[in-house]
Amino acid sequence: MRRLLRACDRLSTMVGQLFGWLIVGLTLLIAFEVVSRYVFGRPNGWSLDLTIMGFAALFMMGGAYGLAQQAHVRGDILYGMLKPRTQAAIDLVLYAGFFCPGVAALVWAGFGFATESWVIREHSAMTADGLPVYPLKAIIPMAGTLLMLQGLAESLRCVVCLRSGAWPERQTDVLEGDLAQSRASLGVDAAPPVRP
Repeated sequence: MRRLLRACDRLSTMVGQLFGWLIVGLTLLIAFEVVSRYVFGRPNGWSLDLTIMGFAALFMMGGAYGLAQQAHVRGDILYGMLKPRTQAAIDLVLYAGFFCPGVAALVWAGFGFATESWVIREHSAMTADGLPVYPLKAIIPMAGTLLMLQGLAESLRCVVCLRSGAWPERQTDVLEGDLAQSRASLGVDAAPPVRP
């Protein structure tokens, strides 16, 4: 079970970090457009489309990574004071009642949007010679599927916690433990990892 959970975490982390490199490309693209527009007086219509599409892809494909890293916003004023089993019970109800049905709807609708967009070879309407939109729309069901996979892994974590009374370790916990071991072997004072 733990291997399956770690595999889901690794997949979400790998995809999230891979798409995270879009930030570098988008930064260079925006810098290029600023120089082109304000220094040379030659704005490019395609750059706005490409910027929006890049940020959209980054946002969508980073969702599962955020879930795997527990980076999504959570109102944990009271939640943090609860016992792990109570937290797991609340999380499991929320995953089953809201998260999974919502993400399933995203995948279903996204697949329809992507299919229709590919069939008509949809292009952006923001400029006269807009860029193709269909590759971006194909990311919607892929991102939803990855998010659903990570959500199911989180649900399994809740079940494990309900049974054992403690949250199973995450990929980040393993990495933090490896970092602490490395620091200790080098004689560097290692601070304990911060738990959310």
